[in-house]
Amino acid sequence: MQVWPGQAYPLGATYDGAGTNFAVFSEAARRIELCLLHDDGSETAVELRETDAFVRHAYLPGIMPGQRYGFRAHGAYVPERGQRCNSSKLLLDPYARAISGRIDWGEAVYGYPFGAPDKRNDLDSAPHTMSSVVVNPYFDWGDDRSPRTEYHHTVIYEAHVKGLTMTHPALPDELRGTYAALAHPAILEHLTELGVTALELMPVHQFVNDHRLVEMGLNNYWGYNTIGFFAPHNAYASWGDRGQQVLEFKSAVRALHQAGIEVILDVVYNHTAEGNHLGPTLSFRGLDNASYYRLADDRRYYMDTTGTGNSLLMRSPHVLQMIMDSLRYWVTEMHVDGFRFDLAATLARQFHEVDRLSSFFDLVQQDPVVSQVKLIAEPWDVGEGGYQVGNFPPLWTEWNGKYRDTVRDLWRGEPRTLAEFAGRLTGSSDLYQDDGRRPLASINFVTCHDGFTLRDLVSYNEKHNDANGEDNRDGESHNRSWNCGVEGDSDEPGVLGLRDRQTRNFIATLMLSQGVPMLSHGDELGRTQNGNNNAYCQDSELAWVRWPENPKNPKNPENPENSEKGSLLAFTRAMARLRRDHPVFRRRRFFHGRPVEGTHDELTDIAWFTPEGGEMTRDDWGAAQARALSVFLNGNAISEPGPRGERIFDDSFLLMFNASPDALEFLVPVNHGRQWEVVVDTALPEGVPLGTGAKVQAGDRLTLLDRSLTVLQRPA
Repeated sequence: MQVWPGQAYPLGATYDGAGTNFAVFSEAARRIELCLLHDDGSETAVELRETDAFVRHAYLPGIMPGQRYGFRAHGAYVPERGQRCNSSKLLLDPYARAISGRIDWGEAVYGYPFGAPDKRNDLDSAPHTMSSVVVNPYFDWGDDRSPRTEYHHTVIYEAHVKGLTMTHPALPDELRGTYAALAHPAILEHLTELGVTALELMPVHQFVNDHRLVEMGLNNYWGYNTIGFFAPHNAYASWGDRGQQVLEFKSAVRALHQAGIEVILDVVYNHTAEGNHLGPTLSFRGLDNASYYRLADDRRYYMDTTGTGNSLLMRSPHVLQMIMDSLRYWVTEMHVDGFRFDLAATLARQFHEVDRLSSFFDLVQQDPVVSQVKLIAEPWDVGEGGYQVGNFPPLWTEWNGKYRDTVRDLWRGEPRTLAEFAGRLTGSSDLYQDDGRRPLASINFVTCHDGFTLRDLVSYNEKHNDANGEDNRDGESHNRSWNCGVEGDSDEPGVLGLRDRQTRNFIATLMLSQGVPMLSHGDELGRTQNGNNNAYCQDSELAWVRWPENPKNPKNPENPENSEKGSLLAFTRAMARLRRDHPVFRRRRFFHGRPVEGTHDELTDIAWFTPEGGEMTRDDWGAAQARALSVFLNGNAISEPGPRGERIFDDSFLLMFNASPDALEFLVPVNHGRQWEVVVDTALPEGVPLGTGAKVQAGDRLTLLDRSLTVLQRPA
């Protein structure tokens, strides 16, 4: 076999049409072997003799795509010094573009013998672990272009590749649960009719099913356990795992783009699947433990701000380079349109405390590729000072956990909620205005993968996670949920009607709020997890979206004879259309509480009223039992210009919220428009009027059913 010196960059395995260049970083190893793996179980070892700045490299002519490989690192195994090199462990390439196989859990994949964590284990892990794969980088993208949807036009749909597609009746069995399923016309049609502009995929970086879960007969379904930051997860591929997963993922992105849908990846750069000091040796730990991980003062152990056993060392230039290389790769080579960063506060921990000026954010800010895509932070971790909602740099948007909590509190009837609810409804200026950000920095959501589904939010007071095998100790215990009078399943018409109304309230509130709305997959279909609020290990129908027999025309529990018009799906579509058609619900600047200069409209851009029609006072905002208000949105007072500098005009709206347990009369204000039309009424089984909405005059009184929401529209 010919071995040429090759190049130190790019890292990983790079195929050029005639052969492959291999390059891997390790400061800890004395020498590194590249192991070419053969289907008969044998391997050919090639020592990487060339070294530049601790990067070992070689070029092998004739090595083609589909070749499986790994590394063996020869060096010190002294855990108390943080050194864990062990040449008996076949290591994944940190830059592998594809990964083949799965882990056959046993003592061989661990660096120590079971029961003796400070000793070295020399069992060969190669027959029991995954392998890296050389991939063909060439793909016919055709005329693919990113939709580049602006935030004020964006509706995000958070989904799991398998969970979204596993039970859809229109999909062939061989495609269900795969990247190819995302490109199927049935899935694309559902997303586009729902008004979705961005599909946010739960982790698709190659991840590992934990040893503990496998022994329990469970799986790491969510995938927040990454081992390959450049490789699409191989279990979601229908064609094969010798590089086919890369082609299949690219094909799915291309199809989604053709449908006008962006692809956002939920990425986990805060930790890896190698866990704590008792975890397996799969890649980073064996190559250079101290360069990749934050070690404790006793260097046998790991600092953990993620709750997973380890945290990547964010002040290491090699970790920062790997993350930035990964992000650029997914944008330039895989054509994704943005990222949602799991436990993003951990990325800011350059030393100990959360630092918004840490090196990671500096690198993102100046990167000409990464800085131009959507960047969404989950702005918390489990470390000290880890809750950082509102504190990320101006380039970033954030999952607004305070929005979620406040909206849930309002509709379950918590006292003293109105003032904060008003702030959340109008874009959370208290969180984002001071640093120059705008309402669109707020990613608004009521539910997501973590926690109750929307249906369960209105059906359970307590979590029911017994299926996870942890005696119901796992998962959040404070859910801000309300079961509407009965815990779990019920056949009482009054309970079912109230639950459906509450579900419509949440959907409507989300779509009427300033900021960027995010739906959780299946909520529009009433998906339930039977009260499990932590389905991370449930790769089963419990966690999958259970599609109806006719996904286009699902039955309405309240009115089965009137299925399409009365379904939650139809209501969600209608609310998304209302938001899409009216810029007053998706403003790019905060409300300022005054008329717009240069117009004849003397009304302010926003006004707040009590149900009796009077303007809200300080006492009204602070009243403990106040759970109802109206808000006027002036379509003639939108301050931001259109794309060509033109004035934006829209209809005006009056939103009436009654979160109290009693029906209330609302007076239509007398000075904000003479005639209105009812366009949303969540008290109706269908949520929106089926024909022309009722006409309402200024000074009229409307009775809003308990826990309901009504929207009035006045033409511009």
